Amino acid sequence: MSFLAEKLSRIKPSPTIAVSTKAAELKAAGRDVIGLGAGEPDFDTPQHIIDAAVQAMKDGKTRYTAVAGTPELRQAICDKLKRDNDLSYTPDQISVGCGGKQTIYNALMATLNDGDEVIIPAPYWVSYPDITLLAGGTPKFVDCSAENNFKLQPADLEAAITDKTKWVILNSPSNPTGAAYSRDEMKALTDVLVKHENVWVMTDDMYELIVYDDFEFVTPAQVEPKLFDRTLTLNGVSKAYCMTGWRVGYAAGPVEVIKAINKIQSQSTTHTCSIAQAAAVEALNGSHDFVAKHNDVFKGRRDLVVKMLNEAEGLECQTPEGAFYVYPSCAGLIGKTTPDGKTIENDEDFVTYLLETEGVAAVHGAAFGLSPHFRVSYATSNELLSEACTRIQRACAALK
Repeated sequence: MSFLAEKLSRIKPSPTIAVSTKAAELKAAGRDVIGLGAGEPDFDTPQHIIDAAVQAMKDGKTRYTAVAGTPELRQAICDKLKRDNDLSYTPDQISVGCGGKQTIYNALMATLNDGDEVIIPAPYWVSYPDITLLAGGTPKFVDCSAENNFKLQPADLEAAITDKTKWVILNSPSNPTGAAYSRDEMKALTDVLVKHENVWVMTDDMYELIVYDDFEFVTPAQVEPKLFDRTLTLNGVSKAYCMTGWRVGYAAGPVEVIKAINKIQSQSTTHTCSIAQAAAVEALNGSHDFVAKHNDVFKGRRDLVVKMLNEAEGLECQTPEGAFYVYPSCAGLIGKTTPDGKTIENDEDFVTYLLETEGVAAVHGAAFGLSPHFRVSYATSNELLSEACTRIQRACAALK
């Protein structure tokens, strides 16, 4: 018998991290590789946030904090949720974790019993199903096709709910597609959820501030106050504030659930780094002028990538409302043959072909639960994006 826990067989390593790692290894070996797999902004953390961290160290804020987070940060989160989302929380309704991923992990570990179902719209962020499985739950996938702009439809949500459903996870703007729900689209979903009192909503709002073309972000409890007492609103400072490595995420929800989340955290990481928490206070309370500037850059990159991918033979790419990803279809290339005689049978074959022949690293759609697609992150320079898309066009044209 294996020494390792049986539950490890339920999950797999993160495919997105694997792609970024592979690209880095190839670069280190001297290969000319352009990595389009990274899920993080290429901008540095703004200086005023860094300054706040330095000052915190000088002020001796280097000791343990409360498990749930410092009072200052929890209050800053409450202020942010009221200011931006018109949601009223108190500090005892806030839990700060080591990034959004740990917050999701804590929440599912604290609430799932064996056999509880979690509805996960596909395509999805790769960690949702694996964390669900690790916690003993059962992922229930609902396909959200390109024809529906990768968005969950109310009728499909209704059909997926059973007496075993405990959570529905909603991610807007989405990783991997960048699709975001308008107020009317979100209200149509919350109308369904209001009818099912046994179902809770976990909303991953990590890309909230990265939206384009005057899109208005909304979160479920904001759209439907009747869901407030069974919604866990998740967010963090990683993406819009360019703080991925600082590892600060948070959850806002009913006190009973927040206490359970904190109980899990008390037996794992204890709390988030005290210095990162001080930086997060400044991120939430300080100037946000850089967000609009970054979004202008991201929008230009989005438009460049969408245009060039749609010019590639066999690819179709929609224009997303937010985040910094596109999720093009490669259905037009399935069944074609590479110059060395290999058949492209699925999206994983296609991204492998891109990496091997052109040195472009992307993530195959099967990793996100919807094929045949692949994810491209445009969180890199226009120069590299233009070169990468040129290589993709060349690779597509070479298929017969």
